[in-house]
Amino acid sequence: MDIKATVIDSEGLKRTITRLSHEIIESNKGTENLVLIGMRTRGEFLCNRITSKINEIDNSNIIPGILDVTLYRDDFRTRLKQPEVSVTNITFDINEKNVVLIDDVLYTGRTVRAALDALMDLGRPSTIRLCVLVDRGHRELPIKADFIGKNIPTSIDEEVKVKLQETDGEDAVYLVNAPTIK
Repeated sequence: MDIKATVIDSEGLKRTITRLSHEIIESNKGTENLVLIGMRTRGEFLCNRITSKINEIDNSNIIPGILDVTLYRDDFRTRLKQPEVSVTNITFDINEKNVVLIDDVLYTGRTVRAALDALMDLGRPSTIRLCVLVDRGHRELPIKADFIGKNIPTSIDEEVKVKLQETDGEDAVYLVNAPTIK
């Protein structure tokens, strides 16, 4: 990994999680009717952290959900050779709920579009809002995040790498050079 810059370090990530949690509570006017759903993989772990922080702040008992969008992706057959399908784990009714969908990086918007399709197959929420740790730009679809940890304008030859303790053994966000295809 060719690191150009450390954008968020471990302490910065903790502060960002706290800020996003407060913004979600404020936007929802509390935690009533609120459900949080993380998109596999890193969105799942961010969702767990945000849910814990919201429960701590508001003395609530929200249970996070996990959404796998693999089969809803528009590049399912063309780009993904052997897709790894994981389990969606949403143990609560999303009908008439205020859903906050959580992911690590917002890029083209295609994964979020897939997530919206998957959610609509599960029910009819009152609202769906999007929370991302990083918005890097380069949208291909008209999708916008409601809660953003950090905006990182990138060039097409750069990538944003989110590292989380649960999967990578560290908490950080890096701006890296995209690998060149030979």
